[in-house]
Amino acid sequence: MSEFSDFIVYVDESGDHSLEMINEIHPVFVLAFCIFKKSDYIEKIIPSVCSLKFDFWGHDSIVFHSHKIRKQADEFSILANLPTLERFMARISDLIDKAPFKIVSTLVDKNRLKDRYTSPHNPYHLGLLFCLERTTRFLQENGQAALLTHIIVETRGRKEDTELELEFQRIMTSADAKKIANFKIQFADKRVNSTGLQIADLIAHPIGRHYINPSQKNRSFNNLETKFYKYPNYEGKGLKVFPKA
Repeated sequence: MSEFSDFIVYVDESGDHSLEMINEIHPVFVLAFCIFKKSDYIEKIIPSVCSLKFDFWGHDSIVFHSHKIRKQADEFSILANLPTLERFMARISDLIDKAPFKIVSTLVDKNRLKDRYTSPHNPYHLGLLFCLERTTRFLQENGQAALLTHIIVETRGRKEDTELELEFQRIMTSADAKKIANFKIQFADKRVNSTGLQIADLIAHPIGRHYINPSQKNRSFNNLETKFYKYPNYEGKGLKVFPKA
């Protein structure tokens, strides 16, 4: 039997984890774990993403980046053409809708965190712990918790990566580590063109926008909501908001 689990996790975030200067337009930090069954990832996810890239750019070296898509920057300047934008967004929505994967996410309300705690923890570290706990439950339910599951995280810089790896190791060696599945963190540069990281990149921002303004039309969030672990009763499970209101 393989030592590796049947699942792989790709991670991305929205917003920054700083509590010193909080952006009042986006005062939240979102960490999103996208959990793929490897067979689905190989057979369905990668081909569908490559097909979309070939159709719009004629090659598959394009790297999806949600910020650049929203700003129609660089390679995504083709989206300044309204019909092209509408076709692209429809294809992305259809891709996410049909893609078989689960989301485990943590949203940290940074203003509330600062107001409630005199020495608040790093929002990224909080998100990491909560997402690891909930992903563990998913793996336990699928009989995979004892096998090695890789968590792929996009590099953010040497200092940030070192701090994150230290926090990950602290969690994995803590007194409560027995409650956490067998995880290994793996850092990857966006330039490796990882399909999983690019899908994760499209997930975190809509979660944050929906929390900030739930009444605003948010097609992206509506499209991914059914992906949350334990949907439709996903609050506190597939999506943990911290601190609670």
